[in-house]
Amino acid sequence: MVKPYNSGAYLPQNGEPVLDNGQAKTGIDKAEAKRRTIAHQILSSHNVSCDTENLKIKFDALTSHDITYVGIVQTARASGLKEFPLPYVLTNCHNSLCAVGGTINEDDHMFGLSAARKYGGIYVPAHLAVLHQYMREMMAGCGKMILGSDSHTRYGALGTMAIGEGGPELVKQLLGRTYDIEAPDVVAVYLTGKPVPGVGPQDVALALIGAVFKTGFVKNKALEFVGPGIKNLSADFRMGIDVMTTETACLSSVWATDSVIKDFYAAHGRPEDYKELVPGDMAYYDGLITIDLSQVKPMIALPFHPSNAFEIETLNANLEDILAEAEKAGQGQLESLENPLRLRDKIKDGRLFVQQGVIAGCAGGSFENILAAADIIGGNGLGNSEFSLSIYPASQPVNLALTKGGQIASLISAGAVIRTAFCGPCFGAGDVPANNSLSIRHTTRNFPYREGSKPGSGQIASVALMDARSIAATARNGGRLTPATDFDTRYSDSKYSFDDRVYRNRCYYGYKSPIKGEELRMGPGITDWPEIKPLEENALIKVITVIDDPVTTTDELIPSGEASSYRSNPMTLAEFTLSRKDPSYVAKAKAVKELELLRQKGGSPFEGEPRMARMPMQNTGIGSAVFAVKPGDGSAREQAASSQRVLGASANFANEYATKRYRSNLINWGILPFIVYGSPFEPGDYVYVPEIRRAIEEKRENIAAVIIRDNLAIDINLTLGTLTDDEREIILKGCLINYYRSSEN
Repeated sequence: MVKPYNSGAYLPQNGEPVLDNGQAKTGIDKAEAKRRTIAHQILSSHNVSCDTENLKIKFDALTSHDITYVGIVQTARASGLKEFPLPYVLTNCHNSLCAVGGTINEDDHMFGLSAARKYGGIYVPAHLAVLHQYMREMMAGCGKMILGSDSHTRYGALGTMAIGEGGPELVKQLLGRTYDIEAPDVVAVYLTGKPVPGVGPQDVALALIGAVFKTGFVKNKALEFVGPGIKNLSADFRMGIDVMTTETACLSSVWATDSVIKDFYAAHGRPEDYKELVPGDMAYYDGLITIDLSQVKPMIALPFHPSNAFEIETLNANLEDILAEAEKAGQGQLESLENPLRLRDKIKDGRLFVQQGVIAGCAGGSFENILAAADIIGGNGLGNSEFSLSIYPASQPVNLALTKGGQIASLISAGAVIRTAFCGPCFGAGDVPANNSLSIRHTTRNFPYREGSKPGSGQIASVALMDARSIAATARNGGRLTPATDFDTRYSDSKYSFDDRVYRNRCYYGYKSPIKGEELRMGPGITDWPEIKPLEENALIKVITVIDDPVTTTDELIPSGEASSYRSNPMTLAEFTLSRKDPSYVAKAKAVKELELLRQKGGSPFEGEPRMARMPMQNTGIGSAVFAVKPGDGSAREQAASSQRVLGASANFANEYATKRYRSNLINWGILPFIVYGSPFEPGDYVYVPEIRRAIEEKRENIAAVIIRDNLAIDINLTLGTLTDDEREIILKGCLINYYRSSEN
């Protein structure tokens, strides 16, 4: 079904991949063959550097939603922003529910509209579209590159290489700077076969994620989808797989394009944005994954990660054993031991019953997914038991097309609830289930707390990911977990008829037309960033939290749902930092920050502490730090780093960083991204790093430090990994804002 190969591979045109076993006779230089991939063709065309290995990328467009764009504009404004130099789309699909926090969310929306007017942007009002559907329908183009402040920024099926990053990387683009990366390895995803009826894009995506995530096979690499199986997939099907590639931990993705994508652009009134993209003959790939689409079966990803994937029929045949393992693994990710995760109590008469279904967002809310769900449910009512079904079309044009086709009426008649375009179910801000409920969702993630539960308060619910088709089959079957292939459904062949009047009549289009005299609408919840000091000559870092979990998500570093309304106020948001993993973190961080403030005033921060008595305090900055084995999986949100920073954090320690985007967020906020071997720290340890500033200036690979624990002094070696010259300067200046301010002077 899905098979990764560790060796590289050549791809002949109109032929099958040839593994690079050292004996392949190609007649071309491997370096030249690498440049023949679609990914490298696109990257090269956007690289403004002469260096083909260390790229400096300028994007064609940017996009953000209402949880991130306020901070981005505020950072860019503080750094000297005058006008948006490229199309920047500000959408409103995360903080759409404007009851939480009083007027705060709508205040952010009005800020976004005023920013679009002042700086020349594109503004999409709340409930019109989730950001990725808008970008697909209106902004993607073959051969383009788009940068978004959301981790699921993926438009590869449309021939667009898109990357999700933290807000500071968008700030760099707004200020005319570049996105600096080493040329990524490219992995071919070679598709053959045709999906059987009832199998959808989420099934293929979960099978892929399950096969590669845990080994890190494609981490920070580009995926390139090729092969004869592509022609058997519609544009919606391709986009549904593509958006989930984020969960493999890859950097970006791109697909070979054909007449199906040509028709997509024509149907959306943009035929000029299509061009055929194919790899050159004997293109070389650094890795290979083969997927036989005909062998993919309906899948389910159990709590708490999309990679925890099983075929539904396998789960149904082994419910007790598989759910027991899921409970054990899932409980280790929760902070509550008093209220254990329970999944097996949902087994009744040998069947697993779920309490809720949701089809939503950039992954689930497409025209074809909802159309298929309507076909499966047909005229069958959903019943009046606890099972409920909510459906969120990804955009109002999708909603309009389904309304005209009668599918919305059919679903409403069956008992489903139709909602507006909203990303809330993906991060715990919509359709929060009851305590101890299991929700099946065609959304992007099922991390802990993404369903809105609060284990520390005795509230535990969980999410399993499934395709819209099997969610509909389960709904039709009264909540019994059911693969869509169990029903002999006659699927409609209705085509999506895109009507852009929804956008033309409501969106603001101001690109290249900034209104210089426009005032930004600053609601009471919107505040500027606090002052951040440059890096001192030496660093004294207190490790206040130690997380030994194999992976730590950004949701665990800063929660998504209940904190989302406060992301325009750095200090208020910071009160939520690590609230899931270490409720005492904020108080401990503030205590360390007070030591640094006392030092800055010339006081003695360690008076009465014998172990610190001889510590030289002159030119030694005091900060806090978190140790985590592998932090930063998941969301691109910069607040996972900035919230630590405004509380006085100066470093993270890790064995490795789960994603490039989290490490970039640390760097852009002046947090030292140290790498260490093993788990050498205990909570309360101090780490003294002499001459850290000089070490960064001199580009030292190894940095000597000392762990101070009681009366012990333990030598340790640290590294910062690869840093660009700009990244070094950002850290030295203290943060990206300081870096730009200093470059203006």
